[in-house]
Amino acid sequence: NNNTDTYVGWNWRSNGGTTSTNSNGSENDTTVQVDPSGGFSIATWAGSGSTGTLGHGLSSAPTFYMVKDRENSNPFAVYAEGAGATKYQYLYANTAFATGAMWNDTAPTSTVFSVTSNTETNASGRNYVGYFFANVEGFIKSGSYEGNGNVDGSFVYTGFRPALIMTKSVDSTSDWQMFDDTRVGYNVDNNELKANTTAAEATTDMIDILSNGFKLRIATDPNVAETYVYLAMAHNPFKYATAR
Repeated sequence: NNNTDTYVGWNWRSNGGTTSTNSNGSENDTTVQVDPSGGFSIATWAGSGSTGTLGHGLSSAPTFYMVKDRENSNPFAVYAEGAGATKYQYLYANTAFATGAMWNDTAPTSTVFSVTSNTETNASGRNYVGYFFANVEGFIKSGSYEGNGNVDGSFVYTGFRPALIMTKSVDSTSDWQMFDDTRVGYNVDNNELKANTTAAEATTDMIDILSNGFKLRIATDPNVAETYVYLAMAHNPFKYATAR
């Protein structure tokens, strides 16, 4: 709320504050809020200090999630299906995805996700929160795409018009680039923000937001000739609308 500055926020309605206990995992129970679409949930848990599984509350396997130690300065640890279960990254970092057992080298299932005793996900005596996204037709899509290094860039099919897009290179240094349909919100002017920096938004034309996905319009990030992961969200579709 700094005077004369302009701000943006991205908001998800989960379940109106209604939580439930989830006992699906091998470790401590989680407390979950689950969006009616089944594609987004918030889970909290107390770390057990062991390698095992925890319940995420969704009815299908999440394809993207972020986990944060709530009481310490550890960063958000990110899982992206497009990078694979043997890799992870931090939301503050611009380096390539790292190889390591953050997720116990195990992909999530329709009921649980895997953690290890590291401080980022399940250390004893620490409390955690996780934000989980699963693919829902017409609403949420995450995965991977191959950039082509050309201004006539790759097209990524989502099956809906994205309201928010986040991208990150798996293979090399790049930012967590974020685009939405509100700042400025029309092609070709879809301004970029970076989740991993404090920089102001960039106005370089990078992507077009289309009725069924997005198309890259730049030869550099997020369209270098390498693998990228992405998370795309639509506005709440009519099937799950909350208006009265």
